[in-house]
Amino acid sequence: MNRARFREITSRYGSLRAVVVGDIALDRYLEIDPALAETSIETGLPVHNVVAVRSQPGGGGNVLANLAALGPKGLAAVGVSGDEGEGMELRRALAAMGVDLAHFLTRADRTTFVYTKPLLAHPGRPPEELSRLDLRSRTRTPPALEDEIILGLTAAVREADVVIAMDQVPEPANGVLTPRVKAALAALARAYPGKVFVADSRTSIGDFADVRIKVNRSELARHFGAAEDEADFEGMALRWSAEIGRDVFVTLAADGILAASGRRTVHVPGIPAEPPIDIVGAGDSVLASIAMTLGAGATAFEAAELGNLAGAVTVKKIGTTGIATVAELEAFLARTGAG
Repeated sequence: MNRARFREITSRYGSLRAVVVGDIALDRYLEIDPALAETSIETGLPVHNVVAVRSQPGGGGNVLANLAALGPKGLAAVGVSGDEGEGMELRRALAAMGVDLAHFLTRADRTTFVYTKPLLAHPGRPPEELSRLDLRSRTRTPPALEDEIILGLTAAVREADVVIAMDQVPEPANGVLTPRVKAALAALARAYPGKVFVADSRTSIGDFADVRIKVNRSELARHFGAAEDEADFEGMALRWSAEIGRDVFVTLAADGILAASGRRTVHVPGIPAEPPIDIVGAGDSVLASIAMTLGAGATAFEAAELGNLAGAVTVKKIGTTGIATVAELEAFLARTGAG
């Protein structure tokens, strides 16, 4: 893609309203100084001394952060947090990004989704991420709460141009995008064919209907019951696109992105990145860029190009769940000639 076309597409981002529905989490980073290591007198176990704590939206929240970085006209969240300190911290972080929280519900009987990420600092090199500690609701989402989510989603979609569904919870019935909510999302996609609907899911992407799909190659292979090392990704993407009548985007890590639309596929090659790299959150950057580019009226193949560019920018942001701004994308495009 040349810079003139890049600017033409990205100049339209500012007229778009986007909404993210799904599992919006808090990423909490605990920075540990190994020089301050101790041993607990009570247990005899190592003590990791935390010298800094930083928090930012994760999961669907990181998709919101990436959307905010692209400068939309409006940004809204549809989801649920708990009524504890973590929920307050998440809502404050979302509000600071300019996210409309009118349909982001607070419930005392639900647990805020939190990814706690201890980072071990090492002088002169990137931090080492230790085992993650996760918090989330472990019980079924109550029907009355589903009703409220669907009402909020319906209202938010009415005002939006771009709708992203982000499914992070491994047990679908326990998260925001329960089977009932997914059915409501499909009905809205049918009711508003001129709007862009894109879905991403860790474990149940096949449960979505009437929306565009973004997956990685492992998720694509799993959907078709194929072995990843022997899979025909192009053939599977084409088949899935034909089955649902929607575009399918497949991220291939360092190998780039595959887009299937109609009877055609395009492979956008990966952009080489010198180490160190950090892939955490890169898929969210890809997803946000694809959705906004489609909302700007570009083709699926142009969306794959810009999504690929966003991923290449984000992986160079170490020790954080990164974002990619339009300025960063253009600078990277000019420097590498990607596209």
